[in-house]
Amino acid sequence: MTPREEPKPINPYLVLTIAALLPGGGHVAIGQALRGLGFAFFSLLLAIVTWHLSTPEQSFVGRSAGGLFVWALSIPDAYKLARLRLEAWSWRAERRA
Repeated sequence: MTPREEPKPINPYLVLTIAALLPGGGHVAIGQALRGLGFAFFSLLLAIVTWHLSTPEQSFVGRSAGGLFVWALSIPDAYKLARLRLEAWSWRAERRA
């Protein structure tokens, strides 16, 4: 590998899987740890807030809806960023060839 070549980015589908399993995990996998930790923090924070604001009769999903919402937002965001990195890497590789 020459100094100008960069390693191939992680597969976006793998990032999607990691993001779906762990809040913020997809962002950490692509090297954006602060963004991933921010998503994880706010997922937990909003889950706790909605847990305490809802009634005990609500389901688990209803009681932690705020955190699940932030988690749901983080999944396509991580995939999109991973996909953009892969496309940029492919474009640069094509231009070098």
